[in-house]
Amino acid sequence: MPAERPLAPFGRRSCNVASFADDGGYRLFTLIDDEGPVPAPGQFYMLTEGPDWLATSGRPFLPRAISVARTSGDPGNLRLEFLIDVIGPGTARLNELKGGDRCMIAGPFGRPFSLPNAILPGSVGAVLVGGGIGIAPMAVLRRHLVSRGVPTRTLLGFRDREHSGAVDTLFGCEETRLAFEDGSSGHRGYVTDLLSVILEGDDPSGAVVYACGPPAMLEAVRKMCSHHSVPVELALESPMACGFGACFGCAVPRAEGGYLRLCVDGPVVRGDEISTAMAGEV
Repeated sequence: MPAERPLAPFGRRSCNVASFADDGGYRLFTLIDDEGPVPAPGQFYMLTEGPDWLATSGRPFLPRAISVARTSGDPGNLRLEFLIDVIGPGTARLNELKGGDRCMIAGPFGRPFSLPNAILPGSVGAVLVGGGIGIAPMAVLRRHLVSRGVPTRTLLGFRDREHSGAVDTLFGCEETRLAFEDGSSGHRGYVTDLLSVILEGDDPSGAVVYACGPPAMLEAVRKMCSHHSVPVELALESPMACGFGACFGCAVPRAEGGYLRLCVDGPVVRGDEISTAMAGEV
């Protein structure tokens, strides 16, 4: 069974921006949440830049669904850290947030990651695979697993050293294996090359794989795990308008027919739950 989902307070709430920093080609900023629960690994928030989100540019922006990258503190004084990559006007607005600004949030939402033993009884460990901005939920999940004594191997991939996704900040001195497409450090190639070595070289029957990253990477991970009969959970990305299942903007086909709404049935899904025809396009 999936991990228990914390209940999000109703509606949006205003949070203070406590700090921000450019790190690894992205921006990492911290919000102080006085009302919400501690999110489970893999859950996300709907973010908008302060109360003037609609007023400053002449066009409305939908909230942006962003996975939490790190948490600290307790309910009532909870610090939430988010890793932002500028890919459009909405994320550009979030990227401009500074200390003392206000950010409107809703959440946490969604289906979180499951513990390995809940997926595969008798599991002996976990392999985490992150690509680009997708390392954020992997950072939360890794701390969660390590705190429970789960043996964990972490594989991270980036296009180049300048876009290395705050690895030092989020993972510290924890052992990780890195892949860079341009060969600037670590393995030259894709992070899936590193996963292939593990699946081909070890007995993978007792492992569970978790992954988040670009759609092509997730589809490659799904296929590799299916080939080796290794269970995998994928944190998928999709444009969302509401975050709680009302708009059906994030629907993807189920393997057995029908649709999953990623905001409530995901964003974390089992590799065998989604249609293979769409797995590389979500």
